[in-house]
Amino acid sequence: MTDLTQLSRRRLLTAISSGALVSLLPGAGQAVTLVTGFRQGVAEAAARDEALSAFYRARNFEGIWTGDSDIAIARRNALLSALTEAPLHGLPESRHDPRGLIAMLQNARSPLDQGVAEVELSARFLRFARDVNTGMLTPGRVISQIKRDVPLRDRFELLTEFADAIPSAFMRDLAPTSPEYARLIRARMQMEALIAQGGWGPAVPSGRIEPGQSGDAVVALRNRLIAMAYLMPTPTRTYDAQMVAAVERVQAWHGLNVDGIAGESTIAAINVPPDERMKSVIVALERERWSNIPRGDRHIWVNLCDQSACIVDHDRETFRTRGVIGAKADYRQTPEFSDEMEYMDINPTWFVPRSIITRDYLPALQRNRNALSHLRVVDRQGRVVNRNNVDFSRYSASSFPYAMQQPPSRTNALGLVKFMFPNVHNIYLHDTPAKELFAHETRTYSYGCVRLNDPFEFAYTLLERQTPDPEGFFHERLRTGSEIRVRLEEYVPVHLDYRTAFTHVDGTIQFRRDIYDRDARIWQALAAEGVAVTTYRG
Repeated sequence: MTDLTQLSRRRLLTAISSGALVSLLPGAGQAVTLVTGFRQGVAEAAARDEALSAFYRARNFEGIWTGDSDIAIARRNALLSALTEAPLHGLPESRHDPRGLIAMLQNARSPLDQGVAEVELSARFLRFARDVNTGMLTPGRVISQIKRDVPLRDRFELLTEFADAIPSAFMRDLAPTSPEYARLIRARMQMEALIAQGGWGPAVPSGRIEPGQSGDAVVALRNRLIAMAYLMPTPTRTYDAQMVAAVERVQAWHGLNVDGIAGESTIAAINVPPDERMKSVIVALERERWSNIPRGDRHIWVNLCDQSACIVDHDRETFRTRGVIGAKADYRQTPEFSDEMEYMDINPTWFVPRSIITRDYLPALQRNRNALSHLRVVDRQGRVVNRNNVDFSRYSASSFPYAMQQPPSRTNALGLVKFMFPNVHNIYLHDTPAKELFAHETRTYSYGCVRLNDPFEFAYTLLERQTPDPEGFFHERLRTGSEIRVRLEEYVPVHLDYRTAFTHVDGTIQFRRDIYDRDARIWQALAAEGVAVTTYRG
């Protein structure tokens, strides 16, 4: 008899789909559900898990996997096929281990053991369903700045739905159905093939290589660009126009300033090996599972790694602007979460967050009560306080009784418009008078909110669905100089995300720097669960 636990992944899938496993699985040719020992095994094995126990109690401890009925065979085959293909999703082979499961089933000879095996199949199903549907990790436990509510499915309901469904279709539909997830899966498979073929060849020497140069460094750069498919094969030894265009493509697809010069940051991006890029793709797949909810036909996507904000309509980017995000200090980093944009404030007042007041502004006022003169100090009733009548040295961060605010103006820290999706994190998108910061390649300067380079155009795009003249509508209110709130007739989902790897709608993979080192920590957590960059057996 063939030892199915030793087959390659492709041959194992063939064996499963052909029915070669039927005679080796519990209950084949037996009415095991009628055996008292079987029910006893089910009851004892399920007792350790509340969802499993409730599921089997509701079925009088009868199985869904056992026996030689067509539906039982279809369920077993669907599960084993899914477990075998877990690595395609970036999930660890060792965690789902179809070969180990087959070996356990082959050894389940007595009715009691077969009852235990029945429950183990359900437990393996639930583990895989959780992993592929909403991710292996609990994000907030890995990184506290991830405030995302993962859409976990009820385990009892999941098993119940599976028992009533077409098994193969149900298993197939567990993974996210977003276009991004499908494109990331393809990118992972392409990266796997690339690694198996030896990667992109030798790295490019460090330094600066400019157009017009020639020599060994240019040849090394040329070869790497060809291997990475940014440049068509060419014998040139000179940094010519074709190489300039290729370097510009590298820069554009890695979020670098596009100038066609292979400087330090460009060469560093080119030299990242494919196995490191594969890690980014696998982390992106896990992140996509955490966000396995409809994003909205129209939504706003803020990618903190890209330092940008986009309006997306039906999976196509219809507006993009550069952004400035939170500084790298832990308390200033921009968190990750999703919400809904409800309104915009034109000519906004800045109500200084309490955390900024007590951490940064109170010490300045204690040194000089006239510091920060552009800000008002106000009491609990919103009345402006005369600073000369306040002894700021009397107060600590916990006892300071005042608030601070900045009235509308062109120098207001929020600029001339802010976009609100009310949330407990006090995070929003807004204009800024500090326009010079948008020219920087790395733009981590804010206290956590996201500043927009093109806030007016962002507003026009949001307003175009509720007024025939969005630009005129906006500027009519701006000219008043007074704070005016404009509610959106249709709330727009906002997703503050963090992706070092993401795709274009055409499937092209892009990469960004791990600005807050979050993906590195997620990879460590995934690796601790058994995820690895490797070429899986075909």
